[in-house]
Amino acid sequence: MSSEEELGGFEEIRDEVTGNPMVGLLRYAIPYWKRLSVGVGASLLTRFARLVPPLIVAAAIDLIDSSTGGSGLLVQAGLLPGGTIAGQAPRLALLERLVAIAALAYLIRSVTRFVSRYLLQSVAQKIQRDLRNDAYDHMQHLSMGFFANHQTGGMLSILNSDINRLERFLNTEIRQIIRVIAVVGGIGIILFIQSPTLALIALAPVPLIGIASGAFLRWVEPRYRAIRETVARLNTRLENNLGGAPVIKSFNRYEFERGRVAAQSERYHDEQVGAIKIRRAFFSALRVLTGVVFVAVLYVGGRDVIVGAPGAVSVGAFAGVFLYIRRLYSPMRRIGKTANKYQLAKSSAERVFGVLSHEPAITSPEDGHVPEHVDGMVNFDDVTFGYDDGESVIDGLSLDVDPGETIGLVGATGAGKSTLLKLIPRFYDVDGGAVHVDDTDVREYDLEALREAVGIVEQNPYLFSGTVAENIAYGTDEALERTMDGAGLDERVRAAARAAEAHEFVSDLPEGYDTQIGERGVKLSGGQRQRLAIARALLNDPAIIVLDEATSDVDTETEERIQESLARLTADRTAFVIAHRLSTIRDADRIVVIEDGSITERGSHEELLAADSAYTELWQAQSEQTPERVIEADDD
Repeated sequence: MSSEEELGGFEEIRDEVTGNPMVGLLRYAIPYWKRLSVGVGASLLTRFARLVPPLIVAAAIDLIDSSTGGSGLLVQAGLLPGGTIAGQAPRLALLERLVAIAALAYLIRSVTRFVSRYLLQSVAQKIQRDLRNDAYDHMQHLSMGFFANHQTGGMLSILNSDINRLERFLNTEIRQIIRVIAVVGGIGIILFIQSPTLALIALAPVPLIGIASGAFLRWVEPRYRAIRETVARLNTRLENNLGGAPVIKSFNRYEFERGRVAAQSERYHDEQVGAIKIRRAFFSALRVLTGVVFVAVLYVGGRDVIVGAPGAVSVGAFAGVFLYIRRLYSPMRRIGKTANKYQLAKSSAERVFGVLSHEPAITSPEDGHVPEHVDGMVNFDDVTFGYDDGESVIDGLSLDVDPGETIGLVGATGAGKSTLLKLIPRFYDVDGGAVHVDDTDVREYDLEALREAVGIVEQNPYLFSGTVAENIAYGTDEALERTMDGAGLDERVRAAARAAEAHEFVSDLPEGYDTQIGERGVKLSGGQRQRLAIARALLNDPAIIVLDEATSDVDTETEERIQESLARLTADRTAFVIAHRLSTIRDADRIVVIEDGSITERGSHEELLAADSAYTELWQAQSEQTPERVIEADDD
């Protein structure tokens, strides 16, 4: 499968579902069983009430036909008098009784219809809410490897379109299933009471339709699976292109991206058209079958009425039979559509419950370590690590860092610097060796407690759509709750912004800390986004700070100001600073040079320059000075 075909796919996730995923959907209905039971009962009453009007029509026709007089189920139930009704007054009295029965039936139908639809639809909405919340929460707790291997568009497709499809299935098709059960069962009983012969003819297609529907489900299932995967890939392509609009514009790649979207759209179109062809053929076959039954009932029943055959129904009952047949095959034909919707819903359920069944690779141990205080001592003990492709990114690396020490990490792109630091908060687990924080293996920590102690600022920090204050306050629960509740700006937010040299530019924004910064902070410059990310991390007051190219997008003057603040703020904290701009880390307590996942040099800035090392060459290239002049300048 090409990378384009894999884009956004969740084929391996759906295979993790055990059993029928629709059973998992029904489990979400258990908390609402009382509301659901009343709704189902009301829906059954609605369907039964709709069976009364044909009985009234049959009685009215027999009333006009004086040769048969009053007969039928209403007579047998004692609701109407039997025998021939002669005279105007008795007939008017009988008509009034029929009107009363009809009015009562329609009243029951109206009330129960409201109750059933309200309760069943509200249950569908509650299940949708619970399922989306659980799926989102479960996704958030999955390991970073899951997000590295699955596209955002595909995940959004599950949280939105797949869960919405399940809600629509519960909202409409459950009522249709109830309708089939009530209508087929009720009409079948009525027809057998009136005429077993006509009942057998009318109900003969029922098992055939059931068998055909089962075959249809098996036939169409792989096609709907393919459609759901295509939708996920199409959503991913659209999400990527919309997010990368500036790149597309700058390189003038409109036609190229239009072609890629068109190719995905064409594939989706072809798969949908193929499924439509199957659906239409199936439903047309059902209509032919019901038409054959209609003709057979017309001939057999009509002949018996005309010739007066023994056991023939009355003229009114014969008319009622046709009314019931019309109502019988409408839900029977709907079985095919319900089967179609069921298969679509099942395909979505496989993806949703596949995600819910996918266990995170990294979890908190039982009774995980929750320290009262983290000093910030970090030890990498012969650490080896590689991603899913199996190639080692970190190879036997050892490094001991004392509390409060600042470590600068230098190395070429892909050397393993960022990967190494991701092992501290357990974004990934080591393949060999161990990472310790305060002499405790990070795998023994409670995950929340461990990550609370580590603040991270990345090269391209993620900012949420919202205000400046909300993004900085994200660093602590208390400040975030105060900000989101509209209780005013937490002073700690302002202090963190000052520490990160962000307060000045924030104050110059149109609405200061209440300024909306747009999706991913698009209204801010790269340097401004980085300063807000630094403020957010500092607000959390972590014992360990990771700065991954955190000042790469700021000018030299701003960088110097940020460095002055960071020097004060990291004095009592353990800090890891990744930098390609070596001036950023020249004042670090130690500088570590990493090549191919291993440490090749370590020492202070002055020590490494004096050793005429690879670091010296990097410094010389960036400063355009000879090593001797650099050392002399440092000595000054």
